[in-house]
Amino acid sequence: MAKKEPAPISEYEQQRQANIAQRNNLLKQLALDAKSAGLGPEPAPKPKPKPSTQRKKPTVKKIVEEGPRRTSSRLAGLTADSEVAKRKAEEEYVAVQEAQRAKRQRFSGDLDLSDAVVAGYKDWDKSENFLVDVVSRGAKPYSRTFGETEVKETTDKELRSLREKMSGLELYEGFEPNRIKITPERIYSLGFHPEASKPLVFAGDKLGNLGVFDGSQQGSSSSSAKLEQNGVKKEDVDNDEEEEEEEPEPKITSFHLHTRTISSFQFSPLNPSHLYTCSYDSSLRLLDLATSKSTEIYAPEDPSLDEPLSGVEVDPQNPHMLYFSRLDGHVGRTDTRCSSKGGVGGNTEIFQLSEKKIGGFSLHPGNPHFVATASLDRFMRVWDLRKLSGKRGGAQTPALVGEHESRLSVSHAAFNSAGQVATASYDDTVKIHTFEGIGGWKAGHQLGEKEMEPSSIIRHNNQTGRWVTM
Repeated sequence: MAKKEPAPISEYEQQRQANIAQRNNLLKQLALDAKSAGLGPEPAPKPKPKPSTQRKKPTVKKIVEEGPRRTSSRLAGLTADSEVAKRKAEEEYVAVQEAQRAKRQRFSGDLDLSDAVVAGYKDWDKSENFLVDVVSRGAKPYSRTFGETEVKETTDKELRSLREKMSGLELYEGFEPNRIKITPERIYSLGFHPEASKPLVFAGDKLGNLGVFDGSQQGSSSSSAKLEQNGVKKEDVDNDEEEEEEEPEPKITSFHLHTRTISSFQFSPLNPSHLYTCSYDSSLRLLDLATSKSTEIYAPEDPSLDEPLSGVEVDPQNPHMLYFSRLDGHVGRTDTRCSSKGGVGGNTEIFQLSEKKIGGFSLHPGNPHFVATASLDRFMRVWDLRKLSGKRGGAQTPALVGEHESRLSVSHAAFNSAGQVATASYDDTVKIHTFEGIGGWKAGHQLGEKEMEPSSIIRHNNQTGRWVTM
């Protein structure tokens, strides 16, 4: 069979193929020129071989028992939501609550100091009671202790005596301050016994401990200082001794009288061996230094009531009458000759003098029916207890003489015998309020806003903790 001859290519097809060949040659030439000039695309990198992955062995976690685990009621033979399981959970909860409540419960009845010694403070022997020495002695309250010999340069006798007294003060050299740890915890109240010849320091701490330190003790540092003052060197005394003697430790006694913070205490002006302490555990107690007994003077009738006390004052004209303040804005007074459980309407009277916490209060030394209070609501107020409003046996309120508002809360207010009130507040000021003729005021006397303004304002840092509280 004869082969077919190919059909002749037309001129149009010949021209198209020629154009295609010419275009391909042009593209090849452009590619060569770009490569030689370094403008051509980089060749694709060769793919790296994948590393062979080996399967890791799972790590075995060790189970550590960190405490008791929940047990199955089913394995214990208890059905779910059974009465036995519920009763068991309730008993455990009640036991925990009772343990917490017992730790905060105040002491009731009398306490013997031999049984109240805090652990670590064993320097106490009832047969050698050093507190008995102050029973028959004591300074007269509100009386000055300087004489005529102190008057020299200043025309004002009181100011002159104060300047000389302050310039004659010396630092205590018996022991280093860091060795005198009077209480185990933070100190909230601090004061001296009124007996001037025996410097006893008392301090109440956060957990209800009362510490006692005898400042007449002499350490090795004070002994060596006295020898050098007399011209005798310590090296000459200890020349023959090769081994140095250990420095004696200060004798400090601490008693656990309250279960919470001892916020304030005060000695009786009638008997210097009687020390009244108040606490956040809602109780007011009398510590007799001569008999080593601590007796409850006041506490709420209901032991479950929480009414923390912030301050205590003894009436200077009637030492059997005690005044106290509470953190809920109340001030009360009670007679120590009556039962401590008299309550409102009995031997104890309670007055609400502020809607917020009363941090401190003070009685006028010559006219104790005037009371100055300092509270968290930024007010210093003066009250007159001779005039009470309200029904007897119920809620009564004394007459308000006047009030002064500070920029921030007022922490304390203190009367002096001249009728002045000094206050310390968180606005870093100490203010002096002068009330002239206060002894002649009649019951219900009132002062205006201008009369309550302070006569002096002193800038003072009241917040750093570096300064002594008023």
